[in-house]
Amino acid sequence: MNAVTSQLVLGIIPLVTGIGLVYWISRRKFYRRNAVGAEGFSSFEASVFTRFIERIGKWVAYALIIIGILLIWSYTQMKKDKEKQKQKVKTEQPVPR
Repeated sequence: MNAVTSQLVLGIIPLVTGIGLVYWISRRKFYRRNAVGAEGFSSFEASVFTRFIERIGKWVAYALIIIGILLIWSYTQMKKDKEKQKQKVKTEQPVPR
């Protein structure tokens, strides 16, 4: 596996992980709601701790998504540069007579 392909894989993994983490946190929050629409917790401490952890989890997820997008963008730039180099080598070769 060359460097360009590994760049793509390293971009997809954090992107999918970040999206999955946001989905999982949002799903937990949705299923904690009761019929009135308020979140139900067993205690005040559980409420504070859970919200704090979920907030940090969402920030981590957003960071993973941004990192994934940047790595995929750098993959496309590397691929374009590689294509330009191939095209340059083709045009520099002498024409056979």
